[in-house]
Amino acid sequence: MALRLVANFDLRKDVLPWLQAQRAASAGAGVPDGGADVLENNYESLHVLNVERNGNIIYTYKDNKGNVFFGLYDCQTKQNEHLYTFEKDLQVVSCSVNSERTLLAASLVQSTKEGRKNELQPGSKCLTLLVEIHPVNNVKVLKAVDSCVWVQFLYPHVDSHPLPESHLLLISEEKYIEQFHIQVIQEDGNRVVIKNSDHLPRERVAEDFVWAQWDMSEQRLYYIDPKKSRSILKCIQFCADENFNLMFEAPLDVSLSNSGFKLVNFGCGFLQDQEKLPKYPTLCVFTNRTGSLCVCYSPKFDSWEQVTYSVFYFHKGYSKTFTAALGSAHSHVTKGITFLNLDYYVAVYLPGHFFHLLNIQHPDLICHSLFLTGNSEVIDMLPHSPLQSLSGSLVLDWCSGKLYRAFLNQSYLLEFLWSTRLDWEKMAVLHCMLACGRDPEFLEAKIIQWISENISACYLFDPIQEFIIASSYWSIYPETSNMDKLLPYSSVLTWNTEIPGITLVTEEITLPLMKVHSFKNYWEKLNANLEYVKYSKPHLYYKNSVVRREWHSLISEEKTGKRRSKVYVRNILDNAVKVISNLEAKTLVSEPRLAPLFQEEDNHQRLLVGLMVSELKDHLLRHLQGVEKKKIEQMVLDYSSKLLDLICQILETSWRKHNLHPWVLHFNRRASAAEFAVFHIMTRILEATSSLFLPLPPDLDNTEKNEKLKFSIVVRLPPLIGQKICRLWDHPMSSNIISRNHVKQLLQNYKKQPRSSVIDKSSFSVEFLPLNYFIETLTDIESSNQALHAFIGHDNVDAKFVEEAALKHTTMLLGL
Repeated sequence: MALRLVANFDLRKDVLPWLQAQRAASAGAGVPDGGADVLENNYESLHVLNVERNGNIIYTYKDNKGNVFFGLYDCQTKQNEHLYTFEKDLQVVSCSVNSERTLLAASLVQSTKEGRKNELQPGSKCLTLLVEIHPVNNVKVLKAVDSCVWVQFLYPHVDSHPLPESHLLLISEEKYIEQFHIQVIQEDGNRVVIKNSDHLPRERVAEDFVWAQWDMSEQRLYYIDPKKSRSILKCIQFCADENFNLMFEAPLDVSLSNSGFKLVNFGCGFLQDQEKLPKYPTLCVFTNRTGSLCVCYSPKFDSWEQVTYSVFYFHKGYSKTFTAALGSAHSHVTKGITFLNLDYYVAVYLPGHFFHLLNIQHPDLICHSLFLTGNSEVIDMLPHSPLQSLSGSLVLDWCSGKLYRAFLNQSYLLEFLWSTRLDWEKMAVLHCMLACGRDPEFLEAKIIQWISENISACYLFDPIQEFIIASSYWSIYPETSNMDKLLPYSSVLTWNTEIPGITLVTEEITLPLMKVHSFKNYWEKLNANLEYVKYSKPHLYYKNSVVRREWHSLISEEKTGKRRSKVYVRNILDNAVKVISNLEAKTLVSEPRLAPLFQEEDNHQRLLVGLMVSELKDHLLRHLQGVEKKKIEQMVLDYSSKLLDLICQILETSWRKHNLHPWVLHFNRRASAAEFAVFHIMTRILEATSSLFLPLPPDLDNTEKNEKLKFSIVVRLPPLIGQKICRLWDHPMSSNIISRNHVKQLLQNYKKQPRSSVIDKSSFSVEFLPLNYFIETLTDIESSNQALHAFIGHDNVDAKFVEEAALKHTTMLLGL
């Protein structure tokens, strides 16, 4: 399947054996009824309560008397620890442990089993406790109220020493959030107790909200304040000390006023009836280290024929609302939509119906996201139980008690790339692999192999262009922020082809209003994204076509001998030398190349490489404020080297696949099928780079050896293919071939007519009698009515073109 879930923790494997060992030890020690007291025989009460920021997992279970046990699984040591036992038959709502494991907070309600007496204080429904557990000592009642309460300790970014103060959030069903400040002291050696437990300072953090989400990794609280006109999404950032800041407010066009009270990632709570899940809206917030901010929303299902979900890309300034077809009115939906955070992607899936990988970094075009539908293996292999996306790529299955790390499955995506026949799926999978692949070199080699076998299988995009642009982009993207705004990510700029099974509507949205003025880390990147959306239109993507005029100018000056400052040209060529040296240094450890590259000067391509380096460096220096010049220069060098290296790899792969040695192509024999295949790849590379005006590795262009190599192949190609190739090859040799074909067509039905032997020499640029006579003859034929039809659609090739081609070819042969 496209999504690979790797279990980091399994309640039945990582906790249950330890509990069974505890039971056996108690029985062996002669503890009365020890086996039954430790754990129920069927273990149905064992379930996960919470996952803390450090990865530790809190779980609970009951004995046959209903006593509630709290345990902790340490993800680092892989060891279990018994925390506390509450000797009353209650049901746990929420539990959290501070980072030092000295305090435990728990919220419990009356058991739902019939016949149970009320174990709580009179008139109360929910009991919230704060317990000293190092060692187990005093218990303080924080709240005894008639509404549910959830608890969560804050985990500051300070791990060097134990802190004297812990901070605890209490989230009430009555729609407010409080923060308790709990100071601890040590008594009698290592015993930790609460200081002034009767007077714990507290403050109100938020109120009047209907939805809240906890980000355990980044210590952020998101909540929605329902206003009359529209909902307002707010975010609070908790700091290492006791301070917290309201970071932003963002209008959110969703309706939650009639949906009741909903919490996300505050422990397991009460799982709703699975049959009722589609009737409730789903909403969650996802971020990543690049400064993205996405809100995913699925309203209540009101149809069994289609499902609608929206993604608010606040870091891009727009939202996209998708409508996915479910098949028919009989395709009953019993599960809710699940959103999973996969860093650069968000996975949206409805078990048994569809799976959608949304590109978060580049969501503009639908073809860069993968949409799969139907009862395929991809969809059915995903868990059908509700999954909760925690921070990063962690995914918790509350029902089974399994904690997963979610990845995109490289092996499956590669197989899918080979098997699918749809261009939009090929493009989406290509980008998924390059963005999320864990072994870039391996993936690039596999993609190149696919390109070599499927060079003509894509109709809506050029696979060579797309691979070169996307792979070069990802090779330096992680090095600095804002690179997604400055470098091209795809060769495709627009996409108008509909994708079956899904439609979308894109709308501009109001940007978040930042409530602070000093930014660090994630907030600095988010603010930069928002500023870009506000002020940077049109896009700032680099296009190598900006050097086209300068490159042609330099080549023209070289031919005429009127070249400008030698220092300027030398700097341009020095840039190329650095790129080629950087590229060759990276390939020293690999096998020697079979393809004949980097063996001659090829100044034209070196000029283009050098110009690209110069222009790209200026482009990044203008827009990457605060980044060192040396770092930018190295990024440009790496990017340019990568681009050329990918072209080399494509050619080298083809060369090795057909087992050709470097100078296999000759004039003295007919080309083999392998040689034709390699040459086809070469022409497709030329075509791909030409339209984007990208440089080629030196020696793939018009050096003397390569001219002979190309000409040896062109003359043996079928006539129609040869003519097409020649029009792509801007060189005197190709002009010579085009001229020959044109002359052949003019003269094949030519009948010599009496004519004057006097030639008007003034009309010719060069006084060379045989050529002058021949060109005048061609001109006469072209001027006749009988020949007009012969050169329609032949790129305006005429006698003048033939004359110029003949002179250029003669000059080239004479070395003038």
